[in-house]
Amino acid sequence: MKFSKTGTALRKWSRLIHRDLSYFFSGMVLIYAISGIVMNHRNTINPNYSVERQEYSITETMPPQAGMKKDDVLKLLAPLGEEKNYTKHYFPKENQMKVFLKGGSNLMVDLSTRQAVYEKLTRRPLISALTKLHYNPGRWWTHFADVFAVGLIIITVTGLVMVKGPKGLWGRGGIELATGILIPLLFLFL
Repeated sequence: MKFSKTGTALRKWSRLIHRDLSYFFSGMVLIYAISGIVMNHRNTINPNYSVERQEYSITETMPPQAGMKKDDVLKLLAPLGEEKNYTKHYFPKENQMKVFLKGGSNLMVDLSTRQAVYEKLTRRPLISALTKLHYNPGRWWTHFADVFAVGLIIITVTGLVMVKGPKGLWGRGGIELATGILIPLLFLFL
């Protein structure tokens, strides 16, 4: 009987702790889950910026590479509405000019063919912030993330012991636990 009361009390406290920590850390779980999905697909989704690419032909007259000045470059940026965002320009190859703009956008111009490629970068407000937290932006976040990790351990342990019987650790729950451990191990070793 004593074991039964101890087991019941343990499950009761496990439910309380599990519930309260789960509510408290649910925001962190969502942050890491959403940013983790985006980071898993970094080759197709830029988590920090949305990139718009526009190709077009320049109709305005342009001086040759040797005579290209800042004012000439600003005239090229005016139709794009980027003349106030100019930072610098240079020539990586003969007759090719690259213009850097504030915020990471750029303009690449082939001076011989007058073909231009404008890449506009726009910061993704929510996803970039979540990804920044996932990458650990500083020491204060490290401490909170460590507390979160300990909280996840406690949530896991309390979740393992709070259900008894055939759905608990010694029944279906144990099979699900073993499967959940086995899958990452298979990926790790295969």
